[in-house]
Amino acid sequence: MQILTSIDFQAYLDQHALPGEILHLSVPTPTVETAAAAVGCQPEQIVKSILFLVDDQPALAVTCGMATIERRAIAAHYGVGRKRVKLASPEEVIAIAGYAVGAMTPFGHRKPLPTLLDPRVLDQAEVFAGGGDENALVRLNPQDILRASNAVVLSLTSFPSIIV
Repeated sequence: MQILTSIDFQAYLDQHALPGEILHLSVPTPTVETAAAAVGCQPEQIVKSILFLVDDQPALAVTCGMATIERRAIAAHYGVGRKRVKLASPEEVIAIAGYAVGAMTPFGHRKPLPTLLDPRVLDQAEVFAGGGDENALVRLNPQDILRASNAVVLSLTSFPSIIV
């Protein structure tokens, strides 16, 4: 199965008349910290899109920054136990969404995915999300993610403890 790339994502943006600028960077951006440093923004402006399987059905969780996605929140939304929510394997991510882990876009997948969007994403004026390649990010208005993905807004995260 062919892996989708930033070229496919750009075609999706163009086809659906969605604003968004794909930035091709000189370095890979595998973490929130490296992505934020690469584009000169705050970590909270980096959006991560992570594919889960809920009873073998895909659910894309979209959140920002250093936040940790709580499987309990996804489980509660779907009315299942937490153990029935599993992180998709890299192979499952490609088969279902089309993009590789680390390059996952927040929408524009092989087929539309049920999407859960953390409200903290919408608190940002501008965000940077996976752009389809390991060294590509897309600059977007978070409202465009909400519209393009037809997401359900749901609090998904907890934040790491800060020790003073």
